[in-house]
Amino acid sequence: MTTPLLDVQDLSIGFGSAEAVVRDVSFQVMPGETLALVGESGSGKTITCRSVLRILPDSAQIRSGSIKFDCAGKSMELLGLPERAMRSIRGDQISMIFQEPMRSLSPLHRLGDQVSEVLHLHSNMRPAEAKKTVLDTFERVGFPDPTRVWRAYPFEMSGGMRQRAMIAMAMVAKPDLLIADEPTTALDVTTQAQVLGLIKDLQKDTGMAVILVTHDLGVVANMAETVVVMNKGRVMERGPAPAVLGAPAHGYTKKLFAAAPLIPEVAAPARAAPNDDLILEMRDVCKTYTMRAGGWSKPMTVAACHEVNLALQRGKTLAVVGESGSGKTTCARIALGAETPDIGGEVIFRPSAAASPVMINAMTKAERVAFQRQAQMVFQDPYSSLSPRMRVQQALTEPMEIHSIGSNAERREKAAEMLRWVGLDPSMLTRFPHAFSGGQRQRLSIARALTLDPVLLVCDEPTSALDVSVQEQILTLLEDIRDQVGLSYLFISHDLAVVARIADDVAVMRQGVIVEQAPPDSLFYNPRHPYTKALIAAQPEPDISRPIDLGLVAKGAGNPSTWPEAFRFEGVAAPALTELEPGHKVRCHV
Repeated sequence: MTTPLLDVQDLSIGFGSAEAVVRDVSFQVMPGETLALVGESGSGKTITCRSVLRILPDSAQIRSGSIKFDCAGKSMELLGLPERAMRSIRGDQISMIFQEPMRSLSPLHRLGDQVSEVLHLHSNMRPAEAKKTVLDTFERVGFPDPTRVWRAYPFEMSGGMRQRAMIAMAMVAKPDLLIADEPTTALDVTTQAQVLGLIKDLQKDTGMAVILVTHDLGVVANMAETVVVMNKGRVMERGPAPAVLGAPAHGYTKKLFAAAPLIPEVAAPARAAPNDDLILEMRDVCKTYTMRAGGWSKPMTVAACHEVNLALQRGKTLAVVGESGSGKTTCARIALGAETPDIGGEVIFRPSAAASPVMINAMTKAERVAFQRQAQMVFQDPYSSLSPRMRVQQALTEPMEIHSIGSNAERREKAAEMLRWVGLDPSMLTRFPHAFSGGQRQRLSIARALTLDPVLLVCDEPTSALDVSVQEQILTLLEDIRDQVGLSYLFISHDLAVVARIADDVAVMRQGVIVEQAPPDSLFYNPRHPYTKALIAAQPEPDISRPIDLGLVAKGAGNPSTWPEAFRFEGVAAPALTELEPGHKVRCHV
């Protein structure tokens, strides 16, 4: 009989004198196996995994249980191991990919130095050899320019690129066990498919086992041999992936699977006919950044977006999808006035149909103050967008204080109401952000954005950190608010199932340019561009009989020079967007 690589038995964890948050959790991970831990935010998945590496918060106590790890044929009780011995295991034999890369990466050190530190600590590798190993790993996780990433600081990278760096750091030492806490949450679907393929390849090469913490049931179907479903600190269901995914036995598991978003088999009818009442318009927007170069080299210029033209109708949702670094978030920041477009580009905001248009890139001080109340943003990384020193009540009432809205009592009541809207209890107002799970912090970010009753909400991956059941609640909430008060959304996402549900129009971006734009009923059921086809092929489904087609993903998400002749382009020298049918535009040579 094969000895388990990791054997967790009757694990219970609590905080202070409160009731245990993890109760009697047991599971085993066999060598080379992928075990998926699935459940809602706050179900105890992450804290269970952190206990394996003994990196729990100071206030947490392991009250009972056993965690045994098989090291070179010798079973070790990790809970009783001296700290010095534990340090030799962390990062080398057991690695962890954390959910929030901005919190896990040092802002003061270059990414290359941070990733190579693992090799310096756990091997006798020479610096030149370590650098080559890290650059090879950067390339394998999907960085187009590994050398530039080596020199970059975390704040210079997009959220998805920071997550790729975290994955590279965890994989570079080729550990025996990889604990992946939502490893692909911040990644676009094509990179997600490539990273999942990379993890599978490493498992084949090294026999590495994986504990996959995720709320994406499509990822579970493509990766896991065994599934453990958790709720409120307890194991609800455990078994082989085909049995749990194909015929879930527990009511909670059935509820979780029912909430999973899918691209519908049949296109949903459009909500309403297009209109000319535009709340936001971007005309010929370009944005170029000058990047610092080392030594005597010339600074590099990077075109984040090029000749972007977008029009958002009032009361509608315009979704922008694409891979990390494609320019989606840059477009969102320009739309909110946080970045200035290059000369020649225009961003026009119309707060109401009767109001005079405002040029966002040329606002007066008074216009900017009014605009900041009317337009809000939900950020991708909830931990970096909420102050760790402010209680939730302060974070939610601060926007109202800045704009002198209401009395103190009215602000507190509004904050409590916003928490109820996003599915949190008002009693949580006195807590700090670190007391919440990643999904709960994202809900707080959404609540904060809604406190000023804006007319435009720019959502940068607003549901990426949420489990499927909470994601369903948030999407329903966003749809209800949009329909009730006429709120308009500029929706940035890499989850095509979410986009298919909520969007009225979809723009697909690649390397700073829009390659295809159409309503969902055209884009998802008659995609024309090879990159759009790759995005759809990379969308994981919670069905083990429908695996991701990595070949099609690699073809469409690869170098544009490999695309069919009609779609090829180099850099920003791309063909024009051509309307092939009403409302359906494709960047191609006609």
